[in-house]
Amino acid sequence: MNSPTPTDDGRGAAAETMQPVQLHDLGRRRAWAVWGVAVAVYALAVFNRSSLGVAGLLAADRFDIAATQLASFTVLQLIVYAGMQVPVGVMLDRYGPKVLLLGGAALMTAAQLMFAYVHSYPMAVLARGLVGAGDAMVFITVIRVVNSWFRPRQVPMLTQVTGWVGQLGSIAAATPLTLLLTHYGWTSAFGATSLLGILLLVAVAVVVKDSPFGRTRPPAAGTEHTSVRSVWANPGTRLGFWVHFTTQCSFTVFALLWGVPFLVKGQGWSEVAAGTLLIGMTGWVILSGFVIGTVTTRLPFARAQIAIGVVVGHAVMWSVVILWPGQAPVAVILLLAAAVATGGPASVIGFDLARTFNPARQIGKATGLVNVGGFIASLTTMALIGIVLDAVEPDGTDFYELGDFKVAMCTQVFVWVLGIAMILRCRSQARAFLEREYPGAGEKLRAGESWTPPD
Repeated sequence: MNSPTPTDDGRGAAAETMQPVQLHDLGRRRAWAVWGVAVAVYALAVFNRSSLGVAGLLAADRFDIAATQLASFTVLQLIVYAGMQVPVGVMLDRYGPKVLLLGGAALMTAAQLMFAYVHSYPMAVLARGLVGAGDAMVFITVIRVVNSWFRPRQVPMLTQVTGWVGQLGSIAAATPLTLLLTHYGWTSAFGATSLLGILLLVAVAVVVKDSPFGRTRPPAAGTEHTSVRSVWANPGTRLGFWVHFTTQCSFTVFALLWGVPFLVKGQGWSEVAAGTLLIGMTGWVILSGFVIGTVTTRLPFARAQIAIGVVVGHAVMWSVVILWPGQAPVAVILLLAAAVATGGPASVIGFDLARTFNPARQIGKATGLVNVGGFIASLTTMALIGIVLDAVEPDGTDFYELGDFKVAMCTQVFVWVLGIAMILRCRSQARAFLEREYPGAGEKLRAGESWTPPD
């Protein structure tokens, strides 16, 4: 038998199998510094993702494109984002958060700089696709940072806070970027956002560390595919997937594509009023996220039921608006917007479930799989609504009426029914899994205690 090869510290190969030494306290000053830089990268990712929303008309003129081609920018970003979640999860578990944050920030920075200078539609499409690729590396990486650097009871609320801070990126895209575009033009505005990316690249390189522990041994090469199948076989991962699938859909569809047309063409609102409502929904995301984070921290065993309750709220409020004779009163639309916006924080429950049922070494893959769920549901529903609108009003967008939208919005029922059925099924399987694999874990969760599997 060959003798062990010495490691850099001279202790031999056996040192690699030792328990890692904790170098920093959980949830203390260094943890907040690492999280602060990581969440700033996430806010920049949301800013980049949302930037085209305020530059749509300018983009149509700059690239001489029609509305369908303009919409392809957003659809491509979402497809690239969703398609990369599982590969990014594999890379996250293998290489750690710092590498992924550096890669994501670098890719987004290069893509925004490219978008600032190109004048052809194909090159612009490529640039937005690269924005989606960089964006895909960020959110689940920040979730990994939260899970690694903070105490278990801090994680549910801090995961919600991460989502709130990300929303600041969309607000920045709505106002400061608009002013930059108005006063300085396309190239200067998007070029300036690239400078933010460069600053954050430096911050990540200096501040971010993968975990508060010493270096651990990476997983053996060639095990990634088996690991992904194994993580998906865990019923807790599937439960998180279906929670994210079901809760995020209505909010994403409303906020990113069909909300403003529904309000303007269907409900008779002005574009300014519709845009103001979307900003108000961001505020409601923060408020409802605080409530959901508090409740799920205290009642971890009831997380699936909380998610179902939010989806039932979606169904109830959409039913009221659809069945209302004529245009619904403003108060009813505000209630609808609040119910729909609550889906954003509720979708974060899916990541918390993944954390509960997977050891830390698998969190990247589990989080990536969960994150795919909401985007599959959202893209499918966006497409179904568009198909129905084209079918009931073949003359085009200028002729959309309230009745057309009421029929089209009914397509969300398929997501709600399928999602709730799968949540109930996976919840039973997940509880049985806990009792079988980790006796006593269920009782701790019922008692409101934090619990995660040993690594």
